[in-house]
Amino acid sequence: MKAKNIKKLLYHVLVGGFAILILYPVIWLVMSSFKRSNQIFVTAESLLPSPFILGNYAQGWEGFGDYGFSTFIGNTLVFVLFVLVGHLISCSLIAFGFARLKFVGRSFWFAIMIMTLMLPYEVIMIPQYIIFAKLGWLDSLKPLVVPAYFGHPFFIFLLVQFIRTIPRELDEAATIDGCNTFGIYRRIILPLLVPALATTSIFTFYWTWDNLLGPVLYLNSPSKYTVSMALNMFLSNESVSNWGAMFAMSVVSLIPVFIIFFIFQRYVVDGISTSGLKG
Repeated sequence: MKAKNIKKLLYHVLVGGFAILILYPVIWLVMSSFKRSNQIFVTAESLLPSPFILGNYAQGWEGFGDYGFSTFIGNTLVFVLFVLVGHLISCSLIAFGFARLKFVGRSFWFAIMIMTLMLPYEVIMIPQYIIFAKLGWLDSLKPLVVPAYFGHPFFIFLLVQFIRTIPRELDEAATIDGCNTFGIYRRIILPLLVPALATTSIFTFYWTWDNLLGPVLYLNSPSKYTVSMALNMFLSNESVSNWGAMFAMSVVSLIPVFIIFFIFQRYVVDGISTSGLKG
């Protein structure tokens, strides 16, 4: 028993040490948000701020010009909401088609979709920009939101794998009861797809909330800026960068991410583990 307790102690010490090592950058970010901007990198080896100030948060929350940081958070929430709805609707429908419907070239088109996962965004960035410019969609959320309603290959693959674990006997029973194809999707598949949809929602939230390249390409008006763009505005090549305010608002922007993770972390694990049970 003593040897077993020693192993447990060593295990927890080792895991705790790795956790501290991984979380140290976040801890340093939080502590630095309470330092003066001119002291953050000068006293980088000192974790605790001296003196301890709250002015960075007040200054950062004021934002830029007529737009407070709350405006940027609101823009990002709207952006995330529209993309999230688009991914849930389009990816679940497309995944249902690949997993349950039989049509000519199904395997071919599924393989093509999987191949698009290997395409870097930089490959399609310029053609997409030209298309959206000709449509007159620049300086709006349309180029960032509309593509979400045409599916995302990663989430489609995830949902297809999950749907394949659902017995087809449920579809047959629903057909006998009078359900059509869409009825099977809405009444049978969709309720059972909740864990995978939760995983899709969480990853969509993370990736959209942190997205910087897309908004930088298509948004020009400060009133439409997202959180990631607002954080970048604290840096300046011509004058002194306001690191304190940027770090403070970085901490604020991390709060929704941590809240979502701690509330829905069980769904992330369940959705990913269950989606890989059947190929």
